[in-house]
Amino acid sequence: MLSRLTRPRALAVCAVPVAALLATAVFAPLPFSVAQPGMTADVLGENKGTPVITISGARTRETSGQLRMTTIVATAPDTRVTLPDVVDGWFRTDRAVMPRDSVYPSGESVKEIERHNEEQMRRSQDAATQAALGYLGLDGKDVEVSLKLADVGGPSAGLLFSLGIVDKLEGGSGGDLTGGRTIAGTGTITADGTVGAVGGVALKTQAARRDGATVFLVPKAECADAEAELPEGLRLIPVTTLKGAVSALVALRTGKGSVPGC
Repeated sequence: MLSRLTRPRALAVCAVPVAALLATAVFAPLPFSVAQPGMTADVLGENKGTPVITISGARTRETSGQLRMTTIVATAPDTRVTLPDVVDGWFRTDRAVMPRDSVYPSGESVKEIERHNEEQMRRSQDAATQAALGYLGLDGKDVEVSLKLADVGGPSAGLLFSLGIVDKLEGGSGGDLTGGRTIAGTGTITADGTVGAVGGVALKTQAARRDGATVFLVPKAECADAEAELPEGLRLIPVTTLKGAVSALVALRTGKGSVPGC
Protein backbone atom coordinates (compact mmCIF):
# COMPACT_ATOMS: atom_id res chain seq x y z
CA MET A 1 0.00 0.00 0.00
CA LEU A 2 1.38 3.44 -0.97
CA SER A 3 0.96 6.44 1.23
CA ARG A 4 0.52 9.92 -0.23
CA LEU A 5 3.21 12.46 0.60
CA THR A 6 2.18 15.92 1.59
CA ARG A 7 3.45 18.68 -0.70
CA PRO A 8 6.09 19.98 1.78
CA ARG A 9 7.36 16.44 2.38
CA ALA A 10 7.49 15.72 -1.35
CA LEU A 11 9.47 18.89 -1.98
CA ALA A 12 11.86 17.97 0.82
CA VAL A 13 12.40 14.49 -0.61
CA CYS A 14 13.05 15.89 -4.10
CA ALA A 15 15.36 18.56 -2.77
CA VAL A 16 17.87 16.04 -1.47
CA PRO A 17 18.99 14.65 -4.86
CA VAL A 18 18.83 18.12 -6.44
CA ALA A 19 21.10 19.52 -3.73
CA ALA A 20 23.47 16.60 -4.22
CA LEU A 21 23.60 17.24 -7.96
CA LEU A 22 24.26 20.95 -7.42
CA ALA A 23 27.02 20.19 -4.92
CA THR A 24 28.60 17.78 -7.40
CA ALA A 25 28.41 20.36 -10.19
CA VAL A 26 29.95 23.08 -8.00
CA PHE A 27 32.91 21.04 -6.81
CA ALA A 28 33.49 18.80 -9.83
CA PRO A 29 36.73 19.49 -11.76
CA LEU A 30 36.19 21.29 -15.07
CA PRO A 31 38.37 21.23 -18.22
CA PHE A 32 39.55 24.82 -17.83
CA SER A 33 42.66 26.70 -16.76
CA VAL A 34 42.63 30.06 -15.02
CA ALA A 35 45.41 32.44 -16.03
CA GLN A 36 46.68 35.69 -14.55
CA PRO A 37 49.49 38.20 -15.24
CA GLY A 38 52.89 36.61 -14.68
CA MET A 39 56.46 37.80 -14.25
CA THR A 40 58.30 40.07 -16.65
CA ALA A 41 62.04 40.16 -17.27
CA ASP A 42 64.34 42.76 -18.78
CA VAL A 43 66.20 40.99 -21.58
CA LEU A 44 68.84 43.74 -21.51
CA GLY A 45 69.65 42.94 -17.90
CA GLU A 46 69.86 39.96 -15.58
CA ASN A 47 67.38 37.33 -14.51
CA LYS A 48 68.07 35.64 -11.18
CA GLY A 49 71.64 36.91 -11.22
CA THR A 50 72.48 35.76 -14.76
CA PRO A 51 72.63 37.99 -17.85
CA VAL A 52 69.72 37.16 -20.15
CA ILE A 53 71.77 37.91 -23.28
CA THR A 54 75.48 37.14 -23.58
CA ILE A 55 77.28 37.87 -26.86
CA SER A 56 80.80 36.92 -27.94
CA GLY A 57 82.62 37.42 -31.23
CA ALA A 58 81.37 40.98 -31.69
CA ARG A 59 81.63 44.28 -29.87
CA THR A 60 78.61 45.08 -27.71
CA ARG A 61 77.36 48.44 -26.52
CA GLU A 62 76.04 49.77 -23.23
CA THR A 63 72.27 50.15 -23.20
CA SER A 64 69.79 52.18 -21.19
CA GLY A 65 66.13 51.60 -20.51
CA GLN A 66 64.53 48.18 -20.42
CA LEU A 67 63.06 45.67 -22.84
CA ARG A 68 60.76 43.48 -20.76
CA MET A 69 59.38 40.19 -22.00
CA THR A 70 56.02 39.32 -20.43
CA THR A 71 54.35 36.12 -19.28
CA ILE A 72 51.11 34.75 -17.94
CA VAL A 73 50.71 32.16 -15.19
CA ALA A 74 48.07 29.47 -15.65
CA THR A 75 46.85 26.84 -13.23
CA ALA A 76 48.82 23.63 -13.65
CA PRO A 77 47.37 20.92 -15.93
CA ASP A 78 46.66 18.71 -12.91
CA THR A 79 45.01 21.48 -10.84
CA ARG A 80 41.34 21.02 -10.00
CA VAL A 81 39.45 23.98 -11.46
CA THR A 82 35.85 24.10 -10.22
CA LEU A 83 32.77 26.13 -11.07
CA PRO A 84 33.45 28.83 -8.43
CA ASP A 85 36.95 29.27 -9.89
CA VAL A 86 35.53 29.68 -13.38
CA VAL A 87 32.81 32.14 -12.31
CA ASP A 88 35.35 34.18 -10.34
CA GLY A 89 37.67 34.29 -13.35
CA TRP A 90 34.91 35.46 -15.68
CA PHE A 91 34.14 38.49 -13.52
CA ARG A 92 37.73 39.64 -12.91
CA THR A 93 39.81 41.70 -15.32
CA ASP A 94 43.05 40.26 -13.95
CA ARG A 95 42.02 36.67 -14.66
CA ALA A 96 41.16 34.74 -17.82
CA VAL A 97 39.39 31.40 -18.11
CA MET A 98 40.60 29.30 -21.02
CA PRO A 99 39.97 25.72 -22.17
CA ARG A 100 42.75 23.61 -20.70
CA ASP A 101 43.55 22.12 -24.12
CA SER A 102 44.30 25.62 -25.44
CA VAL A 103 46.92 26.09 -22.73
CA TYR A 104 48.40 22.60 -22.44
CA PRO A 105 48.69 19.78 -24.99
CA SER A 106 46.00 17.22 -24.20
CA GLY A 107 46.92 13.71 -23.15
CA GLU A 108 50.37 14.64 -21.84
CA SER A 109 51.77 14.41 -18.32
CA VAL A 110 53.07 17.41 -16.38
CA LYS A 111 56.67 16.34 -17.10
CA GLU A 112 55.95 15.96 -20.81
CA ILE A 113 54.35 19.42 -20.91
CA GLU A 114 57.38 20.93 -19.16
CA ARG A 115 59.70 19.32 -21.71
CA HIS A 116 57.48 20.56 -24.53
CA ASN A 117 57.59 24.14 -23.22
CA GLU A 118 61.36 23.98 -22.74
CA GLU A 119 61.81 22.79 -26.32
CA GLN A 120 59.58 25.60 -27.59
CA MET A 121 61.71 28.10 -25.67
CA ARG A 122 64.93 26.66 -27.10
CA ARG A 123 63.60 26.88 -30.66
CA SER A 124 62.36 30.41 -30.00
CA GLN A 125 65.81 31.46 -28.79
CA ASP A 126 67.48 29.96 -31.87
CA ALA A 127 65.01 31.74 -34.19
CA ALA A 128 65.41 35.02 -32.29
CA THR A 129 69.18 34.86 -32.66
CA GLN A 130 68.98 34.08 -36.37
CA ALA A 131 66.45 36.87 -36.94
CA ALA A 132 68.56 39.46 -35.11
CA LEU A 133 71.86 38.53 -36.73
CA GLY A 134 70.17 38.35 -40.13
CA TYR A 135 68.67 41.80 -39.64
CA LEU A 136 72.12 43.15 -38.75
CA GLY A 137 73.83 41.31 -41.60
CA LEU A 138 76.13 39.40 -39.24
CA ASP A 139 77.43 35.86 -39.64
CA GLY A 140 76.18 33.46 -37.00
CA LYS A 141 79.43 31.48 -37.27
CA ASP A 142 81.48 34.42 -35.96
CA VAL A 143 79.00 35.87 -33.47
CA GLU A 144 77.78 33.63 -30.66
CA VAL A 145 74.69 34.52 -28.65
CA SER A 146 73.61 32.83 -25.43
CA LEU A 147 70.09 33.40 -24.10
CA LYS A 148 69.13 32.36 -20.58
CA LEU A 149 65.81 32.90 -18.88
CA ALA A 150 65.06 30.72 -15.87
CA ASP A 151 61.68 29.10 -15.26
CA VAL A 152 60.06 30.36 -18.47
CA GLY A 153 58.86 28.16 -21.31
CA GLY A 154 57.17 28.63 -24.65
CA PRO A 155 57.96 30.77 -27.70
CA SER A 156 56.39 34.13 -26.85
CA ALA A 157 59.62 35.94 -25.84
CA GLY A 158 61.09 35.62 -29.33
CA LEU A 159 60.50 39.21 -30.44
CA LEU A 160 61.96 40.70 -27.25
CA PHE A 161 65.01 38.43 -27.45
CA SER A 162 65.68 39.64 -31.00
CA LEU A 163 65.26 43.29 -30.04
CA GLY A 164 67.61 42.82 -27.10
CA ILE A 165 70.31 41.35 -29.34
CA VAL A 166 69.90 44.17 -31.85
CA ASP A 167 70.10 46.79 -29.10
CA LYS A 168 73.24 45.28 -27.57
CA LEU A 169 75.00 45.02 -30.93
CA GLU A 170 73.85 48.10 -32.80
CA GLY A 171 70.96 49.96 -31.18
CA GLY A 172 69.01 52.05 -33.63
CA SER A 173 70.12 55.10 -35.62
CA GLY A 174 72.85 55.97 -33.16
CA GLY A 175 70.94 55.43 -29.93
CA ASP A 176 69.22 52.91 -27.70
CA LEU A 177 66.09 51.25 -29.01
CA THR A 178 64.34 52.07 -25.76
CA GLY A 179 65.19 55.77 -25.64
CA GLY A 180 65.60 55.22 -21.89
CA ARG A 181 62.01 53.98 -21.54
CA THR A 182 60.73 50.75 -20.07
CA ILE A 183 59.28 48.97 -23.08
CA ALA A 184 57.54 45.62 -22.86
CA GLY A 185 56.01 43.29 -25.39
CA THR A 186 55.31 39.83 -26.61
CA GLY A 187 55.35 37.88 -29.85
CA THR A 188 56.86 34.80 -31.43
CA ILE A 189 59.48 35.25 -34.12
CA THR A 190 60.74 33.20 -37.03
CA ALA A 191 64.28 33.14 -38.37
CA ASP A 192 63.29 35.57 -41.14
CA GLY A 193 62.00 38.10 -38.60
CA THR A 194 58.24 37.52 -38.89
CA VAL A 195 56.35 38.24 -35.66
CA GLY A 196 53.49 35.93 -34.70
CA ALA A 197 50.56 35.95 -32.27
CA VAL A 198 50.85 34.41 -28.83
CA GLY A 199 47.63 34.69 -26.82
CA GLY A 200 47.04 36.09 -23.35
CA VAL A 201 47.99 39.63 -24.39
CA ALA A 202 45.35 41.33 -22.22
CA LEU A 203 46.97 39.78 -19.14
CA LYS A 204 50.48 40.54 -20.39
CA THR A 205 49.70 44.24 -20.78
CA GLN A 206 48.70 44.27 -17.11
CA ALA A 207 51.97 42.59 -16.13
CA ALA A 208 53.87 45.12 -18.25
CA ARG A 209 52.23 48.18 -16.70
CA ARG A 210 52.60 46.73 -13.20
CA ASP A 211 56.36 46.52 -13.79
CA GLY A 212 56.72 50.05 -15.09
CA ALA A 213 56.32 49.78 -18.87
CA THR A 214 54.82 52.70 -20.78
CA VAL A 215 54.98 51.09 -24.23
CA PHE A 216 53.87 47.61 -25.27
CA LEU A 217 54.80 45.89 -28.54
CA VAL A 218 51.97 43.60 -29.62
CA PRO A 219 51.55 41.33 -32.65
CA LYS A 220 49.28 43.31 -34.97
CA ALA A 221 46.74 40.49 -35.21
CA GLU A 222 46.13 40.77 -31.44
CA CYS A 223 45.51 44.52 -31.23
CA ALA A 224 41.85 44.07 -30.32
CA ASP A 225 42.68 41.63 -27.52
CA ALA A 226 45.32 43.99 -26.15
CA GLU A 227 42.92 46.95 -26.19
CA ALA A 228 40.20 45.02 -24.34
CA GLU A 229 41.71 45.53 -20.86
CA LEU A 230 44.44 48.05 -21.66
CA PRO A 231 45.87 49.60 -18.46
CA GLU A 232 45.98 53.38 -18.26
CA GLY A 233 49.33 54.84 -19.26
CA LEU A 234 50.35 52.00 -21.59
CA ARG A 235 50.77 52.73 -25.31
CA LEU A 236 50.31 49.92 -27.83
CA ILE A 237 52.54 49.57 -30.88
CA PRO A 238 51.47 46.82 -33.31
CA VAL A 239 54.24 44.95 -35.13
CA THR A 240 54.47 42.27 -37.81
CA THR A 241 58.25 42.03 -38.33
CA LEU A 242 61.47 42.63 -36.42
CA LYS A 243 62.41 45.35 -38.91
CA GLY A 244 59.09 47.09 -38.32
CA ALA A 245 59.51 46.85 -34.55
CA VAL A 246 62.98 48.43 -34.71
CA SER A 247 61.73 51.19 -37.01
CA ALA A 248 58.81 51.95 -34.70
CA LEU A 249 61.08 52.20 -31.65
CA VAL A 250 63.54 54.45 -33.48
CA ALA A 251 60.68 56.71 -34.60
CA LEU A 252 59.34 56.81 -31.04
CA ARG A 253 62.76 57.77 -29.66
CA THR A 254 63.69 60.34 -32.29
CA GLY A 255 60.27 61.79 -33.00
CA LYS A 256 60.94 61.32 -36.70
CA GLY A 257 58.69 59.10 -38.79
CA SER A 258 55.40 57.50 -37.88
CA VAL A 259 54.78 55.24 -34.94
CA PRO A 260 51.97 52.77 -35.69
CA GLY A 261 49.08 52.32 -33.28
CA CYS A 262 46.28 49.83 -32.79
